[in-house]
Amino acid sequence: MTLITTRRSFVAGSAAMAGGLMLGRSARAQEALKVGFVYVGPVGDYGWTHGHDVARKAVDAKFGDQVKTTFVENVAEGPDAERVIRQLATSGHGLVFTTSFGFMQPTAKVAKQFPKVKFEHATGYMTAPNLAVYNARFYEGRAVCGAIAGHVTKKGVVGYIGSFPIPEVVMGINAFTLAAQKIRPDIQVKVVWANSWYDPGKEGDAAKALIDQGADIICQHTDSPAPLQVAQERGVHGFGQASDMKTYAPEAQLTAILDVWSNYYVERVQAVIDGSWQSHSVWYGFKEGMVALADYGPAVTDEAKKDAEATREGIIAGTLHPFTGPIKNQKGEEAVAAGATLPDDKLQAMDWYVQGVQA
Repeated sequence: MTLITTRRSFVAGSAAMAGGLMLGRSARAQEALKVGFVYVGPVGDYGWTHGHDVARKAVDAKFGDQVKTTFVENVAEGPDAERVIRQLATSGHGLVFTTSFGFMQPTAKVAKQFPKVKFEHATGYMTAPNLAVYNARFYEGRAVCGAIAGHVTKKGVVGYIGSFPIPEVVMGINAFTLAAQKIRPDIQVKVVWANSWYDPGKEGDAAKALIDQGADIICQHTDSPAPLQVAQERGVHGFGQASDMKTYAPEAQLTAILDVWSNYYVERVQAVIDGSWQSHSVWYGFKEGMVALADYGPAVTDEAKKDAEATREGIIAGTLHPFTGPIKNQKGEEAVAAGATLPDDKLQAMDWYVQGVQA
């Protein structure tokens, strides 16, 4: 009798244990994927970081309880970035997006230490089996803005506020200038460096200085709406950066380059969930929908719209490339021969200015 009871207890215990294991497996299967985002600026910059956070919210909306997203804003490029990225990797995040060029080395270092975590870095070039790279062809949008500027400027002087003189920014300055020169060959593009991605005070002061130097259009590769606000106050025009900034300068904004990350983020999160994620290096533009334009402002003439759309459509169709020669450098020397086009590797290493740039 005792033996039977013992056997029954063993069977019951085994069944309970099996049920517990099944429940544990089910719970693990349903556990949300933790996705982390590292931002260089505040989510309220209404520019670069704002655009990435809009995409993070799109991930939440798409996947619901399947994911749990977190973000860390205002992360300085350098040692602090490495600390933040490592903290995300050690706190159960299965996928981490790091969204600024200066995060590249820290991301690569942490990715090597955590091979089971997937990492994605924006605008860089270092990859690994668990580290992918994604970038947008911002220069395509700059070319459209240049075409508009060539029509709208009256003085033939454009002010350009740069963040840091890295290839991405230099490339944008050059693409803008070349496109503007097709409309107005004598145009001058004066560059002031803010040495910051986001500093409304510096950006606003740079815009004022450029307007004082004769600029009647302000372009920027910084993240706050401060330059456009100054343009609005001073009665000149400008372009929004990364997000639509017309709320801050409804009369001044000609258009804005929009960074559209949502589809990419949703796609990559889905890939981790279904087990198909692989490392890659992609560089998308108008054609893939990662770069777009805000509605044209009231100061954009019909002729400017026509050339802007021709530029955008030509880029999408592959019949127009913003860096097709002949192109001369700042010294007047031939940098790209007539009919030749700069390949991607040359663009991504660009460290020289075209003729007409004052920087």
